[in-house]
Amino acid sequence: MSFETIKKNYERGLWTKQMVAMAVRKGVITPEQYSMITGEDYSE
Repeated sequence: MSFETIKKNYERGLWTKQMVAMAVRKGVITPEQYSMITGEDYSE
């Protein structure tokens, strides 16, 4: 799983913000990348 894949899935409506946040918690993407994908700041 990569940042680009997660971003595309979110944009297509396949991933929710909660799913993107889980990727941050698992270390797959950074909090900054979460913000780039969702347009919102990441908070735990």
